[in-house]
Amino acid sequence: MLVDSHCHLNFPDLKNRHDEVIESARKAGVGIMQTICTKMSEFDEVYAIADKYENVYASIGVHPHEADHDQPDVKLLKTLSKWPKVIGIGETGLDYYYKNAAPENQKENFEKHLIVAADEGLPVIVHTRDAEDDTYNILSEQMSRKPFTGLLHCFTGSAEMAQKCMELGMYISISGIVTFKNAIILQEIVRDVIPLNRLLVETDSPFLAPVPHRGKPCEPAFTRNTAEFIASLKGISYEELAKETTENFLTLFNKAQLTS
Repeated sequence: MLVDSHCHLNFPDLKNRHDEVIESARKAGVGIMQTICTKMSEFDEVYAIADKYENVYASIGVHPHEADHDQPDVKLLKTLSKWPKVIGIGETGLDYYYKNAAPENQKENFEKHLIVAADEGLPVIVHTRDAEDDTYNILSEQMSRKPFTGLLHCFTGSAEMAQKCMELGMYISISGIVTFKNAIILQEIVRDVIPLNRLLVETDSPFLAPVPHRGKPCEPAFTRNTAEFIASLKGISYEELAKETTENFLTLFNKAQLTS
């Protein structure tokens, strides 16, 4: 069995066909999905999807792109994090590539989520792009205040960033980007730097469909393509990759319980 550790089932390309998408994922061997919250206004919709389907879970959080106008209250984040099928905090983090929000607002938003993750004992789901130093420094500083764990989602960063964050106890989640022909550096990092016991797999659906589905809306079933590619990179069987990454997910997101 596989886990899609990060998808957006409420986004337009997927939201009107949940039964089809989830059944397709099951047939591909994807038994667990986590649908991710990116702003407070969508939480009810995200949670309703998780609440409806077995082995579909939710997160609560605000994406860095939203940080200028959506600064969640820590108390509210903590309250919502206690809902039964909320298993992670985020996605949160820093994104200096698109400049959709001021860096200082992104940092404030990020730090709030890390406080909640530490206080509530839930893993944080970190988005980072063109912001490695600040992301690492904030993670390190907040962990020194009170420990927490989490993952770097849709990782495309440097080998040094992966190594330093794993030393903090973080996991690394890999999307379909790794299958792209020009992703040579990422492929080398996945093969040589990230050990199997720190690895998760995701789609980031409906974005970033892996080869051979590029150009199509991505969906959780495509986790299988990415997992098979990573297994080949690492010279192991697909079955071993699936088993280990599923165990990693259930260790990290230990509030999740496999029900079928």
